[in-house]
Amino acid sequence: MFEGLFQPLHLILILVIVLIVFGPGKLPELGEGLGKSIKAFKKAMKEEQTATPLEHKDEKKA
Repeated sequence: MFEGLFQPLHLILILVIVLIVFGPGKLPELGEGLGKSIKAFKKAMKEEQTATPLEHKDEKKA
């Protein structure tokens, strides 16, 4: 279904469109924001995985 989506020509076209819309000065800020949001998402997922077994132990005691 997505075999043609990530071809080099398509990625270059997407990059050109992003450059036109946001401009080259804004791209580092966008990358930094995206990186921070991905890190926060991973941290929240890791916290959720570690918190879940503890909650189940507390429920069994009650």
